[in-house]
Amino acid sequence: MSRPAYEERLSVPLRWWVQGTMFIATVWIAVILWVPEALAWTITGAIVALFAAMMLAYGSPRIVVADGMLRAGTAQVEAEYLGTAEALSPEAARLTAGRDADARAYLLLRPYLTHAVKVQITDPADPAPYWLLSTRHPRGLAQAIEQLTAAVSD
Repeated sequence: MSRPAYEERLSVPLRWWVQGTMFIATVWIAVILWVPEALAWTITGAIVALFAAMMLAYGSPRIVVADGMLRAGTAQVEAEYLGTAEALSPEAARLTAGRDADARAYLLLRPYLTHAVKVQITDPADPAPYWLLSTRHPRGLAQAIEQLTAAVSD
């Protein structure tokens, strides 16, 4: 695999970890008052493990532009089937994901990321007319996709 033109992991923000830690501390205080200490630590440990697994899984999708492909989460599409890539403002992203959405579109959205990129799909065999991808760097992602499609069309 060559060096990616663009790569981003959609990891959850630090504030989610902090809020989760505060919630777990509150649960621990409530549990330690009502059950034996060993059981309280076991319950708290299980909650910590579950919380960490959930945060890591939810924040694990990656967007990668490399090797003639766009990969977003578990989906991928070859560059020859990519159309225009449009960096969306937070308001445009909200409308495209909501009121103006096409039910057939592939969505990789995260509520903690307000920007997105809309990528047209030109493959006639693909039912998705576009991909809508949350991102922290919409201009950078859109440029990487445009460069990828330009390299294929040359």
